[in-house]
Amino acid sequence: MPEKFDLTEAQWREQLTPEQYHILREAGTERAFTGALEHNTSPGEYQCAACGQTLFASDFKYDSGSGWPSFTAPADSGAVQERRDTSAGMIRTEAKCARCASHLGHVFPDGLGPDGMRYCINSAALEFVPEEES
Repeated sequence: MPEKFDLTEAQWREQLTPEQYHILREAGTERAFTGALEHNTSPGEYQCAACGQTLFASDFKYDSGSGWPSFTAPADSGAVQERRDTSAGMIRTEAKCARCASHLGHVFPDGLGPDGMRYCINSAALEFVPEEES
């Protein structure tokens, strides 16, 4: 279990861009097909844009056609928490950073890989670290 990382709302606002704050702290989303990391295919790791925890590895990323970066699984089983989300008039599973509780996106049971899960994650919720830097 990662060590918790918690800031006041004022500290989050100071640390994050307005778009990141909206997505990570207010459970917003970016428009489909607009995220900077959607088509990234470089080897490396994807970290939480709020706290820097490694969330996903490039080996698990694939193009789902959904308009957001998609992964078959987190880099580590304890990196991402899942929570039932009944907002927007539907039942979904929210993906949150286990370290700082920031909203990342949602998890759907229509993905590739052995578990059949698709972690549909906002680009603005992630920082990409190329393999040679990680």
